[in-house]
Amino acid sequence: MTAGPTMTPAALTDYDHGISAVDTEYIRPRLDASHLIVESGRAAFVDTGTNNSVPKLLDALRQKNLRPDDVDYVFLTHIHLDHAGGAGRLMRELPNARCVVHPRGAAHMAEPSKLIAGTQAVYGEALAYEMYGDILPIDAERILEPDDGESYELAGRRLTAYYTEGHARHHYVLHDPTACAVFTGDSFGLSYRDLDTEAGAFIFPTTTPTHFDPEQAHVSVDRIMGLEPKRLYLTHYSEVTELDRLAADMHHHLDAFVAISKDAIPARERVSVIRKGLFDHLADRIRAHGFKGDTEAIRNIIWMDCELNAQGLDIWLKRQGQ
Repeated sequence: MTAGPTMTPAALTDYDHGISAVDTEYIRPRLDASHLIVESGRAAFVDTGTNNSVPKLLDALRQKNLRPDDVDYVFLTHIHLDHAGGAGRLMRELPNARCVVHPRGAAHMAEPSKLIAGTQAVYGEALAYEMYGDILPIDAERILEPDDGESYELAGRRLTAYYTEGHARHHYVLHDPTACAVFTGDSFGLSYRDLDTEAGAFIFPTTTPTHFDPEQAHVSVDRIMGLEPKRLYLTHYSEVTELDRLAADMHHHLDAFVAISKDAIPARERVSVIRKGLFDHLADRIRAHGFKGDTEAIRNIIWMDCELNAQGLDIWLKRQGQ
């Protein structure tokens, strides 16, 4: 009898205060992280990746000598499927966990048909299924809907949800005073480790469909900084520091993205024009940041984001009547 294939162990990056990044292996390495918080033998996940990520998350528990019934919470910063697509499957493996979802997103996790339809509208039906599979519902009785500023206790460790619109109306961040950290989802942009240089991390906003609001995105960055964190944990991808510089960069790029999209208003192929403008803007600044790769290397890292960001900016313009 031939043995079946074995799963490669989950790739973990361990930080202080019981925090680990789990590479969900969504699309490519170090693009999408779930974060595992361990406190006194109890655990929580922040974001889950997709269905395909769930075995990695369960293996992360094994590597930490934890059992599935040691997990008390699954925090979903928002319900875009690269963050929450695997939540239904994961919750079926975690008998004691409750899933914390923004009130605007909770119903879609209990009954995901509209979530699936929205994803298919962006990617097409075939690609959406290839990327995300069947999105499983979560029992509504296991879903918690936090108020703005509501806290949860993980073995006595306080974790507080703060609403942050801009990227999505159903978004919150999770403040962890023990680690002097905030788990930001997409509210503080994207910072891929492949773009790190001697100058530090490079960061830029994510303006994906369908609820991007630049004014609220600025407010969210300021609200996160108002919590006075020393480090942030981004879903894309994990820990960043030097937060004053990165916050200034986020504000700069948000303004630049808006200007690029407004300049493209008269264009016949507006999404294509915005996409090129975003890529040229970011590529110039990535080179100035000290990145040594060529244009194709930059394209391989950020082109998908430029495509999705252009769609989101186009939808935002349409909401403005443009």
